[in-house]
Amino acid sequence: MLVKTFGSAVHGITATTVTVEVNISMGINFYLVGLPDSAVKESHQRIDAALKNNNLKIPGKQITINMAPADIRKEGSAYDLTIAVGILAASEQIIPDEVANYIIMGELSLDGELRPIKGTLPIAVKAKQEGFKGIILPGENANEAAVVAGLDVYGIQNIKEVIGFFNGTLELKKTTIDIDKEFLSRLDEFEFDFSDVKGQENIKRALEIAASGGHNVILIGPPGAGKTMLSKRMPSILPPLTLDEALETTKIHSVAGKTKTQGLVTKRPFRAPHHTISDVALVGGGMNAQPGEISLAHNGVLFLDELPEFKRTVLEVMRQPLEDRIVTISRARFSVEYPASFMLMASMNPCPCGYYNHPEKDCVCAPGIVQKYLNKISGPLLDRIDLHVEVTPVPFSELSKEQRSETSKDIRERVIAARQKQTERYKTSEGVYCNAQMRTKDLRAYCNLDDAGNALLKTAMERLGLSARAYDRILKVARTIADLDSSGTIQTNHIAEAIQYRSLDRDGWAG
Repeated sequence: MLVKTFGSAVHGITATTVTVEVNISMGINFYLVGLPDSAVKESHQRIDAALKNNNLKIPGKQITINMAPADIRKEGSAYDLTIAVGILAASEQIIPDEVANYIIMGELSLDGELRPIKGTLPIAVKAKQEGFKGIILPGENANEAAVVAGLDVYGIQNIKEVIGFFNGTLELKKTTIDIDKEFLSRLDEFEFDFSDVKGQENIKRALEIAASGGHNVILIGPPGAGKTMLSKRMPSILPPLTLDEALETTKIHSVAGKTKTQGLVTKRPFRAPHHTISDVALVGGGMNAQPGEISLAHNGVLFLDELPEFKRTVLEVMRQPLEDRIVTISRARFSVEYPASFMLMASMNPCPCGYYNHPEKDCVCAPGIVQKYLNKISGPLLDRIDLHVEVTPVPFSELSKEQRSETSKDIRERVIAARQKQTERYKTSEGVYCNAQMRTKDLRAYCNLDDAGNALLKTAMERLGLSARAYDRILKVARTIADLDSSGTIQTNHIAEAIQYRSLDRDGWAG
């Protein structure tokens, strides 16, 4: 008897439906074809033990299983349940009538319990697109799949529940979630708030500009000045995720197995990898391609603490994703793409000892060491960072103040207002949503300067020796400052403030 069940293969953040054809005929053998990897081939042993431990059995006949399309590699243990249901239906241990109406996925343990899988959201989206009635998967993944409206989602704990469902002896409860409630209830929940920060008003201003325009920023200052503390508060002033952004972000985290029982990622991600990270872990890849930290930070913040301590090769691989906002991982047999539209935040000491240009402590670094330290970060990478901000230690008079600072919510309201101006401005520009993403034609259209502004920028370019890319960055930052100022045009004071945020381009940092 021939029976077809359906699973799904995830490549990148998209899924492809896999048809599992199970045929039982005379003979004694087990064949599994269709480009399965080792984990899929091992499903025979897991299924056999799971069925026996639940008073079921694999029939003692010839079983041929084909996983189509055969040119797509099937990876992982998530096909255990798909294959097991196919075998049970083909051997008439369950009624096969409704089997083909569902996507069925899950890893079986030897006692028949179901273990969670990766990539649930892309699988559910594909099931909805292809008109399946519903999806059957482990209970821990049910909330994530239920994000997709119009799809019957059944979370199960044991293979017996699946058998009872298809045989009509057990009624499973559909998993449903209120998307609006799920999405809106956690938007304002943040662990860190700018109201806890004493002093540092100029740094807060720079971070507000960065958040308003989606600009990359680097904080330069001595140890203990508050660089990491300020960076951790950046997500609290970013605009809330839209539902489309939340779904795309959840897809990436789902593929990486980071969602667990969480239904929807509702906050902008904040990823802070250690400086020992490898280039593959940062951009993604590996034998079974997985998203890296820059993709996990999609629609959020990637924070690199102590930037010069990262390996140079690791930093250089970020240059292309910073420009294109996408990562392409190519292998001999496949190529996958992961979104990587993130805001880069970095911090660094001004020198190895940390006290170069410190107002009170002396730098003990040997001559030339400061420049050597700064040279660990390439010029092209620094050019892609819009704001270079100097962080100075907070004096005791500021630390001892009882008055609380401005809250993140207050700053966030101004950021959202500035972003709304940008949304309206770029509604006809495909792929541009904020000032940091402006292309050359957008700069010409929206960043025109008067004679005084041009003269000021020309002087800065000549004195600082800025590159053409740095010129573009200054214009983008000035446009954001103008938006915060509710100004339709870029004024001279906006240009002057934007130029101040190119600290590492100044001769004073050359040591």
